Amino acid sequence: MIQPKRELKMAKLGIFAILCSITMAFPVVFGVADDPKEVEEWFHKLTNRHHHLEQKVTKFHFYFQDLVGITTAVVAQSNATATSPTFFGEVFMMDNPLTVGPSQASKVIGRAQGLYGLSSMENFCDIVAMNLVFTDGPYNGSALTVLGYNPVSQPKREMPVIGGSGVFRMARGVALLNTYYFNFTLGNTTVEYNVIVQHY
Repeated sequence: MIQPKRELKMAKLGIFAILCSITMAFPVVFGVADDPKEVEEWFHKLTNRHHHLEQKVTKFHFYFQDLVGITTAVVAQSNATATSPTFFGEVFMMDNPLTVGPSQASKVIGRAQGLYGLSSMENFCDIVAMNLVFTDGPYNGSALTVLGYNPVSQPKREMPVIGGSGVFRMARGVALLNTYYFNFTLGNTTVEYNVIVQHY
């Protein structure tokens, strides 16, 4: 007789196998190349004077919804975190919705996926490493990578956009952040983002 835990494990493996087969059956995501030769040709066009790719500037405006315990989870703490006034050493993994408006009920256009950690012993500051993954509209399947210093106690700040994929391959730019809402008790935050990137 198969034990209930083993049945659950086998069911999860079955679901995983189905998801893998779906992924293999539909490998193309809008805006993302699945052929290495296609990507190689794209790189050649960057320097080929007859087919030179021009840089574009794209601007975004959306809201980042950070919901502690729902879309964000603590994954690590240092020995000093419990006694630190700035929660130094606490690390979070996130899968936060990106919405068109400040309300959590607004249309979701993507996800902020990655991690951030409280990195200062004196101030409330994060080190952030995340991908802004777009799931709706013309940029569906493309992503921007943000990495940098985020002094969360300041209402307005900026972080660098260091790269991207799909439509935003080799992107560079800046994300301007403005804290729209913060619930100190729950730790939930809504941040307004204005993103400007240059890409090919």
